[in-house]
Amino acid sequence: MIPYGRQEITEADINAVVDVLKSDFLTQGPRVPRFEETVADYCGTSHALATNSATSALHIACLALGLGKGDWLWTTPVTFVASANCGLYCGAKVDFVDIDPQTYNLCPKALELKLEKARQKGQLPKVVVAVHLCGQPCDMKAIHGLSRRYGFKVIEDASHAIGGKYCGEPVGNCRYSDITIFSFHPVKIITTAEGGMVMTNDDELAKKMGLLRSHGITRDETLMTHAPDGPWYYQQIGLGFNYRMTELQAALGTSQMARLDSYVARRHELAQRYNQLLNSFPVILPWQHPDTYSGLHLYVIRVPVGKDKHRAIFELLREQGIGVNLHYIPVHTQPYYQQMGFKKGDFPRAEAYYSEAISLPIFPTMTEQQQDEVVNALRIALEGL
Repeated sequence: MIPYGRQEITEADINAVVDVLKSDFLTQGPRVPRFEETVADYCGTSHALATNSATSALHIACLALGLGKGDWLWTTPVTFVASANCGLYCGAKVDFVDIDPQTYNLCPKALELKLEKARQKGQLPKVVVAVHLCGQPCDMKAIHGLSRRYGFKVIEDASHAIGGKYCGEPVGNCRYSDITIFSFHPVKIITTAEGGMVMTNDDELAKKMGLLRSHGITRDETLMTHAPDGPWYYQQIGLGFNYRMTELQAALGTSQMARLDSYVARRHELAQRYNQLLNSFPVILPWQHPDTYSGLHLYVIRVPVGKDKHRAIFELLREQGIGVNLHYIPVHTQPYYQQMGFKKGDFPRAEAYYSEAISLPIFPTMTEQQQDEVVNALRIALEGL
């Protein structure tokens, strides 16, 4: 089976992890801050805080921005459920904005229309989570401009997008957002096995998220209610969580960062080759906005043949050993969200995308022979309709 995504673990990665196993620190030691500094330097961001998952990162980002009961979080329906669930974790209400028909990201025009209606009702969102689907950045200038007009905070869910660029600058620099989130799950661009990271240029947000990821505990005397009892002393000054990354994960991530640019460049080579090989196929190929350089975590085609035939093509590809997938089932169609009142038909562009999308395999170690197998299998599947 050729998977839709696959991590690469090199000898250098293994050695980095073994070095940690032989060291005095397996959890909180020097590797985590080293990894944070590496990512912050790469993105040109003031603060980077590693977490045990991107979901945890989203949660503490929302809390740091003050999201709570009675507030609204808006995001795209075409994303993994964590992009919306993070609002529910905070006691907030969640709503969605339909997608752009070309990029499949949250549509700024639809966002503006919805914001104006929400302002009239007094129900403006406190936070908007802009998800960079497949690694292609959203129209962040437009979203940032709307945030200034309507007074909401912006989180970039860049789980797919480390190594990408927006208007020539690294995704994660937070030029047009308050916080950016990265994921280091094994099928993402680089991996720490599991893990995530929050990026921000705001000192106060960084302090809040630092407390939230570690039980609300501090050793900073300036934050304590009284002088410490001794050198052992710490205080819990808020309610936080155990969302910390281990030294093992951080060592792996730092090692992987050395190959980040080459990984993304290879993904672009494969995507360009797909574009050439599939040019004559009756499918819709991914469109890339000229202002963006995608991380290309995913290569998604659309097969406009109807629901039943779409499923048949998907199953025929799987039968031929091609590990295709579908990213994503629109969140508002999930039973849990339908219990809140969402229903099919609420976000038609997202639902149309779902009825046609197929994620083809793409990963840095993929060979041209494997890619040819994918293309040939797709040809057979299409001809078999």
